[in-house]
Amino acid sequence: MLGGMQDWDLVVTHLIDHAAREYGQREHVTHWADGTRTRTTWANVRRDALKMTQALAAAGIGKGDRVATLAMNHARHLVSWYGAVGVGGVLHTVNPRLFDEQLEYIVNHAEDRVLLYDAAFQPIVDRMRDRWPTIETYVCFDPPAGSAALAFEDWIGAHDGDTVWTRVDERDPCMLCYTSGTTGHPKGVLYEHRSTMLHAMAGVQPNIFDLDSRAVMMPIVPMFHAASWGLPWSGAIPGVKFVYSAVNDAAVLCDLFEAEGVTHSAGVPTVWLGMFQYLDAQGRDVRDIPTLKTAVIGGSAAPRFMIERLMKNGVRVAHAWGMTETSPIGTTGAYPASWDGMSFEDKVDLVQKQGRPAFGVELRCVDLGDPDMVLPRDGKTSGALQVRGPWVIKRYFRAEEDAVSLDQWFDTGDVAVIHPDGTLQLTDRTKDVIKSGGEWISSVELENAAVGHPAIAEAAAIGIAHPRWDERPILVCVTKEGCEVSAADVLAHLSDKVAKWWLPDAIEFVDEIPHTGTGKISKKDLRERFRDYRLEDAA
Repeated sequence: MLGGMQDWDLVVTHLIDHAAREYGQREHVTHWADGTRTRTTWANVRRDALKMTQALAAAGIGKGDRVATLAMNHARHLVSWYGAVGVGGVLHTVNPRLFDEQLEYIVNHAEDRVLLYDAAFQPIVDRMRDRWPTIETYVCFDPPAGSAALAFEDWIGAHDGDTVWTRVDERDPCMLCYTSGTTGHPKGVLYEHRSTMLHAMAGVQPNIFDLDSRAVMMPIVPMFHAASWGLPWSGAIPGVKFVYSAVNDAAVLCDLFEAEGVTHSAGVPTVWLGMFQYLDAQGRDVRDIPTLKTAVIGGSAAPRFMIERLMKNGVRVAHAWGMTETSPIGTTGAYPASWDGMSFEDKVDLVQKQGRPAFGVELRCVDLGDPDMVLPRDGKTSGALQVRGPWVIKRYFRAEEDAVSLDQWFDTGDVAVIHPDGTLQLTDRTKDVIKSGGEWISSVELENAAVGHPAIAEAAAIGIAHPRWDERPILVCVTKEGCEVSAADVLAHLSDKVAKWWLPDAIEFVDEIPHTGTGKISKKDLRERFRDYRLEDAA
């Protein structure tokens, strides 16, 4: 047959080539840990990434070698994403919030050969260096004056950037991210060029991040967490302006929002809670950041009051769901055709759910007790959530068996319902859902209802053994500074927000709730803390 199309492999270096060629002077801003701010451009990012490929090649790094980063959000970190893959290597973003045992395991499991790190994490590097035998080269992104560390700018500055990207196949790996490992060792998720490119192209869609060349994006989600939700890749397509902060201080973030005219942001709920508290203390509100148009919230379920506050101030809120194993975007808050005719309350009800799947992602729920039973999309029947698609994991790094079923379904570990229009609503994690008297209680819904109380800063619900009902929920709460609240007050607040039989049998106040390395509530540690807790049968 006559005709056909050109071969053009889906490799991520096309992204930076495009951004530098079409949006070369579009700038990026970085607020550093020492308070200084620097600016660069897409063209400079590409130039420095090419220099980095030369530096890596001079260090003997080639196709398939792992190049690790231990860093916060900044433009030099962005350079390293493209520099690592540009030499044919695999970028491995390491989470500095993990425990030493986890850091030792994942770096050795990945067999990282180079580590680029922030000066703030020098103590980690010093502590772990002898436990990381595979790392041959250490480079510091921002060494202080007088430091003996090899400086990133000096390291790449020894080269001229007059080179080309290493040729790779679109099925070759480009990035490695590890799960937080709440049970057992963390697991490596190896992204391919092709899967990453498809994910990046999906990310710019209006139903997802809604990015175009006018966008000023501040990704508050760390670049070491779940590929920063793919933003360093997606942002190159329309040439967005990135605003980075190497510190997650609410005062700094709010100042950057205003000074740089941020239009889009993405982060976990705790980030927005911190910003609300700062603005409240200043006698201000979100409306005082008039340029902010879109806030993508993920990582954990956003409380209703948070969504309401942002929406009342004219911000489009996109609730997102995903995981490291899905690259990570699975669903986001797509508005239906009937949106303009909906009441505000109905809009909030919809946004509070986790949205609809992007093209390329398929979802289904199966029975918790019988994984062969596919459940109806009726908005009522909850089950174990499964997913498949071109950027969903098939097998963990160095695992012997596939992580999916024969027909490619991956078990997410989430409990959910799917509504008739395809909207996803998470209700719990399979290991966190509370089964009481044969019925399921959502710990997530209890927690979100609890933090709607003006005196509650954070809440976690766990199941405790019960002599009659098998399990009953208890609610563990942290109060806001300067606030006083009783268990009776919290129960009264919950009474019209959840079913009566969902109400916790006990409420305990603590100074702090444990979190995982990725900032999520650690139910495992919480259950261990309360393992000897006893509930009596009041009947």
